[in-house]
Amino acid sequence: MGLAYFAPYGVGLGHASRLVMVADELRKNGSNAKFSSFGEAANYIVMRGYRCSMVAPVEFAWSMEGGFSVKDSLANIPLWFANFSRQVNQETRSIAACRLNVVVSDSRLSHVVAARLLKIPSIVILNQVKLLLSPRLRQLAVSRLFESMVGEFMGSMWALADRVLVPDLPPPYTIAAHNVWNIGSTSRKLEYVGFTTPRIQPSERRMEELAESLGIDRSSPLVFVHVSGPFQTRMALVKLALEAKRLLDPKIQFVISEGNAKGDPKPKKIAQSAWYYEWCPVRDEIFAMSDLLVLRGGHVTLSQAIQFGKPVVTVPIENHGEQLGNSTKMADLGLGIMLRHKGLGAGQLADGISHVLSRPEFKKKAEELQRIAEKMDGINNVLQIVRSYL
Repeated sequence: MGLAYFAPYGVGLGHASRLVMVADELRKNGSNAKFSSFGEAANYIVMRGYRCSMVAPVEFAWSMEGGFSVKDSLANIPLWFANFSRQVNQETRSIAACRLNVVVSDSRLSHVVAARLLKIPSIVILNQVKLLLSPRLRQLAVSRLFESMVGEFMGSMWALADRVLVPDLPPPYTIAAHNVWNIGSTSRKLEYVGFTTPRIQPSERRMEELAESLGIDRSSPLVFVHVSGPFQTRMALVKLALEAKRLLDPKIQFVISEGNAKGDPKPKKIAQSAWYYEWCPVRDEIFAMSDLLVLRGGHVTLSQAIQFGKPVVTVPIENHGEQLGNSTKMADLGLGIMLRHKGLGAGQLADGISHVLSRPEFKKKAEELQRIAEKMDGINNVLQIVRSYL
């Protein structure tokens, strides 16, 4: 019996959900897992039946208009350093108090540092090695130089881990290419393990039952608006999607998920062919039934879109470099289109949805990458690497 210490980043649920899946598999074989996180991720971990130590948050600032706030984030830099130091101190004590075999960090640097100080093996799961600035800032030469310098520094810090696992497809299909490529200090340590989202294919019977209970017509197009990311950024896209629905052909059906882990899991019918979830407990079934997904640019949800072979319309959080990079790559691969959130109107979103639905080449390309992704079982690959330390 071994003990692994899991430390997912606390904003959004993607980082926590993949580590919980690994922990679930370890528990089946008698190994134990401890968790440490903050924010919504900590709530999700507890909801899944694990104890989770709360640590001081290190996170960006967001605007209620659905964007990344550069001004407020810069103002938070002193707090980041203070909370990062608190995290390292707290985690060093927590790790030292346990007889751990391995520390597994998902996008949290403090645990890599703490594990290195205590000479305990560490694994980091990472789909963003460097911090990408917004396109507006990157127009300045000094900003590009700053981004490059910070990228090399962060790369050298992540390289302190024994293993650096990228939950993505290998080149040239890497969705996080803009975020992980061309960092000299870590490039040689990157291991592409495949997507770490659940490999679930709901049964046709289950989907028919769900369609009947909601009143979904399987012969008409279904759009799933799956909103994720920091709480402050979600409702702006939800409102935009509701307005876009009214402008589209009534035959185009909508399911909207607010992505609130503490929200009501019961659907509300909000129009003749539209349903709304605060928290969608049948997300996989809706993914599988949908003809098009409207998503942010988070790596986990984009990964799942590919695993289900679905074309996308992405609306990345404004000024969020990672999501912009992911969304740009999805568009470059022909999997859908990207719409910029700033200045986006309901009419433009409706036009984007109609454009992707009406062109079969998007679905064809999505199914092509689905077949490539099926050859790599990311969760199992991570699981086997973690087990090798137990």
